[in-house]
Amino acid sequence: MPPAGQQPPIRRPAVPRRDVGRAPGPARRTAPPGPRSEPGPRRRRPTLGLQQRDTRNRWGLALLITLLVVVVGKLVVLQGVDGAAYAQAAEADRMSVSPIEAARGEITDRTGRVLAYSVDAERVVADPKAVTDPTRTALALTTLLGVPTEELTEKLSRDSRYVVLKPKVPTDVTDQIRELPRADRAGILFEDDPVRLYPAGPVGGQVVGFVGTDGAGLAGIERTFQDQLTGTDGEERTEVDGSGNPIPSGIDDTTPAVDGSTVQLTIDEDLQYVVQQRLDAACADGATTSGSAVVLDVHTGEVAAMAACPGYDPAHYGDTDPELLGNPVVSDVYEPGSVMKAVTLAAAIDQGKATKDTVLSVNGHIEAGDVVVKDATDHAPRNYTVTGILAKSSNVGAIMLAREVGDQTLEKYLHDFGIGLQTGVELPGESAGILEPSADWTASRAANVPIGQGVSVTTLQMASVYQTLANGGVRIPPRIVSSVTAADGTVTPTPRPDGTRVVSQDTASQLTYMLEAVVGKGGTAPLGAVDGFRVVGKTGTAQRANPACSCYAGGGYFTTFVGYAPADDPQYVVAVDLERPTSDAEGGQVAAPVFSDVMRFALTSGGVVPSGSPRPDFTLLAP
Repeated sequence: MPPAGQQPPIRRPAVPRRDVGRAPGPARRTAPPGPRSEPGPRRRRPTLGLQQRDTRNRWGLALLITLLVVVVGKLVVLQGVDGAAYAQAAEADRMSVSPIEAARGEITDRTGRVLAYSVDAERVVADPKAVTDPTRTALALTTLLGVPTEELTEKLSRDSRYVVLKPKVPTDVTDQIRELPRADRAGILFEDDPVRLYPAGPVGGQVVGFVGTDGAGLAGIERTFQDQLTGTDGEERTEVDGSGNPIPSGIDDTTPAVDGSTVQLTIDEDLQYVVQQRLDAACADGATTSGSAVVLDVHTGEVAAMAACPGYDPAHYGDTDPELLGNPVVSDVYEPGSVMKAVTLAAAIDQGKATKDTVLSVNGHIEAGDVVVKDATDHAPRNYTVTGILAKSSNVGAIMLAREVGDQTLEKYLHDFGIGLQTGVELPGESAGILEPSADWTASRAANVPIGQGVSVTTLQMASVYQTLANGGVRIPPRIVSSVTAADGTVTPTPRPDGTRVVSQDTASQLTYMLEAVVGKGGTAPLGAVDGFRVVGKTGTAQRANPACSCYAGGGYFTTFVGYAPADDPQYVVAVDLERPTSDAEGGQVAAPVFSDVMRFALTSGGVVPSGSPRPDFTLLAP
């Protein structure tokens, strides 16, 4: 009951509770009340122990530290170890490197006249990937380059980054290409590609040689002095942006090229021209298929001229038969014939076996093993002086003197004169000739060698033999390069080989006397004379091997004349040989006139004073 004076609380009827926000609907069904169970103990969620939690934390920390070490280590490698390499690689990607080609050096004659030089030209190339419209670009370039539009279009459409459109384009043409609208020349590039010119054409061509399409020397001096003529290329390194344009404040580093050296030869262009013209005339006579000639300075061994026919123009070597692109004067060998008798008689005199006045009874033939060697015409015994043996070119007399000398001693003299050995001249492809050891000589070979058969020589070797006699018995190996001048002006003279005494001064003087008789009255070569000068020389007419039968029959002849002048003060040696497969003309008839023309020009252009003493009288036959 409530206390007195208080109203009892008003009780409201119970209203069923409805969840707020619940959509009206059927009343929620509840389970019927059941017996109320007693509350049990409260169930707790399982938890990790402190020790287990610490273990997980340690592993996580170790993994994190490991990751940090790897990352830091990689950063150290990138920044400290490989940083410079990556920086260089990045810089290299931004660098545009353009080669600067060194200018090839000149080749000149002994007076400085240019025989070979290079002019600027360019190779026009393209990056097809950068060409926006191949057809448009081809149409813009076809007239300037002289290349068909179809060919250019095909090249510009290739799946490539580099194609050559045309090499060796003159710079005035490439300048016009550079002035084309950008759309017409997109992807077109230029590279140095100089053109080699030979202003003298075929004059001196076999000496100078030529270069290939890559600019490297392939023959002659161009090949021998390739390293000196080439120089050292430079390069231009420029930092560019992604479009290939130079960065104004970027790297601009240029290493200049060092141009090639100038090679000065010992030859004289004017004399070279005369020699070439005279040989070309000989090769046009219908019987001569090839010929060679060389002029030597007696006192230095320097080559004043060297030529052969047929020749070629180095600027157009591709139009020449490859078989003719060498230098026959130093590479081709032949059997010299009677010009070799000078060596045989020099050996006999130097060994004290005879003098120029010694008289021998010489028959017209002589047995040599299984063969009989004859003079030009068989004859009864004649009392030739040794001078007469040489002047009349007696085979039998030369063989008789060679037998007095002995095979081994004769071989030594041949070697001392340079037979069977390279001269060492600064030209590629030089042959040593052919000289078998005397121990292998048969009786017939021992008779052939003294008269210039069974032994092969080059034209330069025979000229060197007579240079030795003209120089008082002292041989100076021939040379054809005077000096090399570097781009900075430093001149390096070519080392001169020491002279070697081969025979005594007296022996050389006696040979000079006897050889003068060859060109005189009664000798075999009066056509070798030069007006105003006393001339010394010797003819040679050697059988030429016939390739059809590997024998001498029907092979024709090698005709030769070698000599020097003036006899009283020798200055020049001239050697001429002509190959005549279908002719039986002798050296005194065909080679001697060529010698005379060349020697005349050499003496007059060289300012040599005419002989001041008369030709002596010669005794060829004893009473």
